[in-house]
Amino acid sequence: MKREGPITGEQVASRLQVTRSTLRPDLTILTMAGILEAKPRVGYTYVGQGEGEVLSSFRQLTVGDVKAVPVVVGLSATVYDALVTMILEDTGTVFVVDEGGFLAGVVSRQDILRLSLGQAALNTVPVGVIMTRVPQVITAVPEESVFSAAGKLLTHQVEALPVVRAREGPTGGEGLEVLGSISKTTIAKLFFELGERIL
Repeated sequence: MKREGPITGEQVASRLQVTRSTLRPDLTILTMAGILEAKPRVGYTYVGQGEGEVLSSFRQLTVGDVKAVPVVVGLSATVYDALVTMILEDTGTVFVVDEGGFLAGVVSRQDILRLSLGQAALNTVPVGVIMTRVPQVITAVPEESVFSAAGKLLTHQVEALPVVRAREGPTGGEGLEVLGSISKTTIAKLFFELGERIL
């Protein structure tokens, strides 16, 4: 945008090889923070107002500073149970934990939607059938920078990351304990709050 602005959202999405809808929240945040200026029928222009302060603060914060309470279901839950939990907790992702409390997998709205399109009875399908299993789950650790976690969310195109730490179980096995969650929504709110302090 610095080199080629003004540039439309569609052009940016095309160059980054993502959809326009995937990019929309990021462009909104950058516009609210004063880093970009948006003009209808013209596109986005880089203005850089407050960029240094916002990005500096963003890079200094750790995942542990901003993580939210994780929303979890047990491995014995059904897909219906996971869906009800998502609705009640107003989230798009739930983390699945085993009997020892260790991370077993992640279920997203998209996973449930794919299953429901096949007209399966959600209350008879175990959540383990549709979850993304560890070790394919992308995770964050408390000491990691929020900037790094944001990069993982965008690169892997997921809505949320479980914040974990490795620990030994009571019977000697090791697993990932779920400490929290960091999502695109968490980062959007944080970016807005940082930008609001500066503007």
